[in-house]
Amino acid sequence: MEGSGRDSGNALLFLTDEQLRKGIEAMFFAYRGFTADPDRILAGMAYGRAHHRAVHFIHRSPGTTVNNLLAILGVTKQSLNRVLRALVEDGLVRNEVGRRDKRERHLYLTEAGEDLERRLSDAQRDRMRTAYRAAGPEAVTGFRQVLEAMMDGEMRKRYDALKELKG
Repeated sequence: MEGSGRDSGNALLFLTDEQLRKGIEAMFFAYRGFTADPDRILAGMAYGRAHHRAVHFIHRSPGTTVNNLLAILGVTKQSLNRVLRALVEDGLVRNEVGRRDKRERHLYLTEAGEDLERRLSDAQRDRMRTAYRAAGPEAVTGFRQVLEAMMDGEMRKRYDALKELKG
């Protein structure tokens, strides 16, 4: 099948170790840039990236359960509980007992949590928008395809499930 994604990928198998090293290094530096603005915002609150990820995914799926968030983030229950405790105590997240299953806790951002999420996401969206505009539409699609291809099977399932939530 000429021009298919699989054939196009096979044509790239000639990549040298040097070209791959450059891509790896670019990813390291891009990640530093991508996280720099949120890190500055969070530092003033004594929060870190785990707090950011929790806020992001609670915003993405309001009412998500603690167990679902554990699965998405792939962290230990102890680690997530420490993060959630701080977010709840600081008035950014509220949890509600499940209506059907009283053992479940459903998580929601408060108004202050929504404001924090907006500031964090705006910073990252601005950076992504600038980069995407500079790279062009084909590069945007290719970049997403590369990222998706790098996900292991279980992460890809979680990612696909999130895509289906809100498109």
